[in-house]
Amino acid sequence: MTLVLPLIAALSYLLASFAALTPAARPERLRWVAPLGIVAFAAHVVPLVLRGRQHGPDLQFFSAFSLVAAACVLVLLMLMRWQRLQRLATVVFPIAAMAVIAGFAFDRGPGANPIGDWRIATHALLALLAFATLAIAAVVAIQLGVQDHALRTHRLTRWFSGAPPLVQVEQLLFQLIGAGFLLLTLALVTGGLFVEDLMAQHLAHKTVLSALAWLIFGVLLFGRLRFGWRGRRAVRLVLSGIVLLVLAYFGSKFVLELVLSRQA
Repeated sequence: MTLVLPLIAALSYLLASFAALTPAARPERLRWVAPLGIVAFAAHVVPLVLRGRQHGPDLQFFSAFSLVAAACVLVLLMLMRWQRLQRLATVVFPIAAMAVIAGFAFDRGPGANPIGDWRIATHALLALLAFATLAIAAVVAIQLGVQDHALRTHRLTRWFSGAPPLVQVEQLLFQLIGAGFLLLTLALVTGGLFVEDLMAQHLAHKTVLSALAWLIFGVLLFGRLRFGWRGRRAVRLVLSGIVLLVLAYFGSKFVLELVLSRQA
């Protein structure tokens, strides 16, 4: 894989992030966020697709990081079509740029950790979509918390002038949590169908942490429907859940592959 596409992707992500940081007095710059994001996403995923078709999907640490980042970008770009969420690119796109460069720089070549079984591939796809959806939900939760604090303290700056109303942000947050919860449920179910030995496959901790995250998101959705939970409580629970998912998805890979030099 040549360096051209990763560089185009990283540069486009950073330019889009810069456009998303534009002052409220220059809202026309926000129009560039989505187009630049689309260019970056295309340059990001083309090498991943070509590599996958040639050698099969690869889930070693940095490849997985790049793939998850691309999925998060895709979710955000889709949401931008219906919501004014360009500001969130300031969080998501720099991480994606770092993931692209890291995926290229630390590429260990084909055969590092390929997926050959369609059942495992189905589970991996569901887990990827679940993580991406809930990760964007966490970013939305951060925006919700910041907006809520700004309103409570009467310090709502012009930076929020291009953002959706607080009620709309909260509604979007729970829609994302609901979709992510469903995908995570399917990921856990399909994972249970093919796992033969949790300890031998280094999946025990992943399963436990993912199940705990699933429980947190489930409790939050129940609390929302039954007790009307919202605001800071919702933000705290969402962030707690995504931290557990990060540990489940990447914690073990980091320790096994980068610290112990073994396959996760």
